[in-house]
Amino acid sequence: MRVPLHLPELPMFGQQAPRARSWSSSRTPAEKTEIPVDAKMKAAPPKYSAREYLQSIPQIGMPKQLQRTIPALLALCLLVFFLSSSHTGFAPGFFESRPKHFPRKIWQTWKVDPLKFEERDHNVAQSWIAKNPDYRYEVLTDQNDMAYVETHFGPDGLNREDIVYVYRELTARIIKADLLRYMIMYIEGGVYTDIDVEALRPIRNFIPPRWDEKDVDMVVGVEIDQPEFSMHPVLGSKCKSFCQWTFMCKPRLPVMMKLIENIIVWLRSVAAQQGVPISEVKLDFDQVISGTGPSAFTNAILDDIEQRTGEKVSWEKFHDLTESTLVGGVLVLTVEAFAAGQGHSDSGTHDTKQALVKHHYHASGWPTTHPRFNHPIFGEVEQCNWNHDCVRKWDEDTAAFEALSPEEKIKKVALKEAEDKRKAEEEERRKVEAEERKKKGLPELKYDENGKVIIPDEEKKDKDKKEPAPDLHRR
Repeated sequence: MRVPLHLPELPMFGQQAPRARSWSSSRTPAEKTEIPVDAKMKAAPPKYSAREYLQSIPQIGMPKQLQRTIPALLALCLLVFFLSSSHTGFAPGFFESRPKHFPRKIWQTWKVDPLKFEERDHNVAQSWIAKNPDYRYEVLTDQNDMAYVETHFGPDGLNREDIVYVYRELTARIIKADLLRYMIMYIEGGVYTDIDVEALRPIRNFIPPRWDEKDVDMVVGVEIDQPEFSMHPVLGSKCKSFCQWTFMCKPRLPVMMKLIENIIVWLRSVAAQQGVPISEVKLDFDQVISGTGPSAFTNAILDDIEQRTGEKVSWEKFHDLTESTLVGGVLVLTVEAFAAGQGHSDSGTHDTKQALVKHHYHASGWPTTHPRFNHPIFGEVEQCNWNHDCVRKWDEDTAAFEALSPEEKIKKVALKEAEDKRKAEEEERRKVEAEERKKKGLPELKYDENGKVIIPDEEKKDKDKKEPAPDLHRR
């Protein structure tokens, strides 16, 4: 049979323990009698309540100051657990392991799905699949992009209704295209590339052998490296940038979420300034570049590098790169990698091994709806393509124009408009003439620098045959 264990009353911490006593010690000698074993077993033990028993256990002292910090420590643990949840987009999972490899997936966005691509788009897209047969490939279109955003940023995803709302309201195609690529890269990671970018080398070449993939979170390339124009009133805001028509990153990078949130705040600010809903905002070329394009992309990355390294990072670190460099988890490639053949920034050509992609620009017509600054007389300074002499001449001409009187400005603008009209009419005439010649099977006409027609050699011969030779004997 089981013998119940009865514990004696224990003293409180700091109290003197009572002297031990036995069952027989409380009896007088005359009362001492032998109790049978069974009776001993049935004898009632001293009674203690649970509270009295717990109070009787010796306790280890804890400083009151430490006791006061316990609730704060518990609250901090709960906060860390909340932020580490996969349902918040504010921070990556605290307990999640850092991805060692980039997802093997290529992402593009376009108006239609690949089955409806034009031949030029199909050929360019095919280059990515051919060069990277071990990668998955997906295109988000104007028909399924909203479903993707709602799935991953709606209540069943990150629960960022502010992001979903802004994306749904947007009507500016280029802004949606920029924002969507950042959202895809935050959720999925992998490689993003524009529809008009051709793959020249496999994606495995994006990370040179001297770098370990597990140490790299993002791969970008220099696009514009003309810091000497930093103070230019038009070119200054876009003279130093990373390329965002092709880049690679791992999923859930804080820099991508920060970039998305920056865009949301910026769009709301622009809408408030213009006094219109987000769906009706009007943006020029420079606003697009600085709000969602390469400048916004670059600034977010530089800020992220500073936070990671704890050091101030300037563009000087990436100026005139001759080889890739890894800073704060961001691998920056030379300008030849993603932006070769631009004619500026010492970008080289596509014929070198360093050129990884080729941008064909046939899907880059958005400036027609978001125009650049266009001087009424001297046009766009971007036409100089970062040529120093050309930019200097443009600056001098525009400065001289500003020095004119209002009447002189009006006169010069009128003359320029008349000349532009004449050129447009001449261009239209040539276009009609070219169509007629094409129908007749004749070669396309060419023009010299003065606008005169250069007659093809074949037509010269035909003309000579038709014209009779002069009769030298005729008087």
